Amino acid sequence: MRARVLSGVQPSGQLHIGNYLGALKSWAEIQDRYECIFCIVDLHAITTYQNPQELSENIRTTAALFLAAGIDPRQSTIVVQSSIPPHAELAWLLTCVTPLGWLYRMTQFKTKAEKQETIGDGILQYPVLMAADILLYQASIVPVGEDQAQHLELTRDIAHRFNSLYGETFVMPQTYLPAVGARIMGLDDPTQKMSKSAPGAGHAIRLLDEPKVIERKIARATTDSQPAVDPEHMGPGIANLFTIAQACDSSITKEKVAGMRYGEFKKLVAEVVIARLEPIQRRYREVIAEPHYIESILKEGKQRVLPIAEDTVNKAKRAMGFIVNF
Repeated sequence: MRARVLSGVQPSGQLHIGNYLGALKSWAEIQDRYECIFCIVDLHAITTYQNPQELSENIRTTAALFLAAGIDPRQSTIVVQSSIPPHAELAWLLTCVTPLGWLYRMTQFKTKAEKQETIGDGILQYPVLMAADILLYQASIVPVGEDQAQHLELTRDIAHRFNSLYGETFVMPQTYLPAVGARIMGLDDPTQKMSKSAPGAGHAIRLLDEPKVIERKIARATTDSQPAVDPEHMGPGIANLFTIAQACDSSITKEKVAGMRYGEFKKLVAEVVIARLEPIQRRYREVIAEPHYIESILKEGKQRVLPIAEDTVNKAKRAMGFIVNF
């Protein structure tokens, strides 16, 4: 029996190369070895305001990009989080056993709380919903980036607390981090992780950016004061571009780029990024032109995992003393 993997991406904007190199690429590579469930986590997206029409479009676009990036629906399950009511139901059950202090200590909550004058309760409860996503499918492996490692540890803590209070109910999930490309930084600020919500036009390379746009963004990417690439002393900007290039093309080594002037180096980075994204963009155009196909994949995904989700929620409810199925 193959181990079950669960991971997801928010449909809160256009997916970028950080999403691909940090998640989708890895997912496609592991799907033949594991039972994979890949979730479009739209309930997480609404922790901040989403334009309703844009959210609907982004859900379809994200599904199409999953397929275009190599997620095979014959091997893996693609599902929209909100189409499975047990996600929200289990989140409430777990909220009731999660100490408030655990949530206040979460790094992402503290960061967002400092930036916003008013924040919704969803921001605080976000990690509990993430725990519910994972535990709902009894996933033993969770591919996450380094910035999500704290959330996974919280998931383990919540599962352990629930199991201690009510008996063995949930599988304890383990993490899986890709060796290269796990954390791609912004082109304009290489000290910050690349983000879909960042306002700068030159911040991220979108998966659907045209070649000329990619060339322009990389040409303007932040570097440092050195005149050429020094493999042993790369500043944050050059190191980030090198990480992107190597994750797109494994033949890109430090030896290959040593001594390159920054203009030449950026041209090489743009070339390998464009080459990597071209087949994804081509496949995306084919998939998005068939909305009924996308809907059929999402409907099939829902039908495939809903029984698993319902079984887990009922197991948790029985453990807590609820009367189930009366």
